[in-house]
Amino acid sequence: MNNLPLLDNNWNTDLYEDKHAFVWQYGENLLKVLNPKLGESILDLGCGTGQLTEKIAQAGAEVTGIDRASSMIETARQNYPHLRFDVADARDFQVLKPLDAVFSNAVLHWIKEADAAIASIHQALKPGGRFVAEFGGKGNIQAIVTALYSALEAIAISPQALNPWYFPSIGEYATLLEQQGFDVTYATLFARPTPLTEGEAGMANWLEMFADVFLAGLSADQKIQIIRTVEEHLLPTLYQQGNWTADYRRIRIVAIKL
Repeated sequence: MNNLPLLDNNWNTDLYEDKHAFVWQYGENLLKVLNPKLGESILDLGCGTGQLTEKIAQAGAEVTGIDRASSMIETARQNYPHLRFDVADARDFQVLKPLDAVFSNAVLHWIKEADAAIASIHQALKPGGRFVAEFGGKGNIQAIVTALYSALEAIAISPQALNPWYFPSIGEYATLLEQQGFDVTYATLFARPTPLTEGEAGMANWLEMFADVFLAGLSADQKIQIIRTVEEHLLPTLYQQGNWTADYRRIRIVAIKL
């Protein structure tokens, strides 16, 4: 694994597991698409704290979980000590022998170098092996991003350079896959409004978990101000009956290595 430049989110695994369980709970639906079988070799790419890795193992597959965040891997190993978890980067990981499948849930929108990730996934698979993924697609969290940009620009901070996310269209991502030797057999982009936990604190928790790179350089007072401004901007559209909803749009892909 090499140290390619990347704006790192500061992953708080306690906050992730306590307040953001929806990340893997929604991912359970993607496991039906993967349909893991007894004896298959499968990689869970960006496994987080390991919940979906364990589900794949329960189907009888030989599964390994990898994640770039060492804090996630440490917690995954504590959660599921019988499974293998390694720290590795989606853009340049290696496997010892070709796999039947690579699975990835809610990860690839963190990787702007999509070509590098696709190349790594391709080399990891057997011919005929499948890549099954879901992540943020075009228009994902558009309302939140707009509010966040506006709040930061109001205090003379340019947010574009801080943005860690990659939200492609179906056409864009399918083309990248085809250019590197995949046959895209399924692709869809869909709205998935996602309720956040903790009532009134839901949006603040989400921002602290997933938009940390935008807030990291701010003073404590500035951080509070930005979060409050974002909440005020989003209140009419994403807050109802005491609860926040994130305006997620997801892209789901199945591709076969030729």
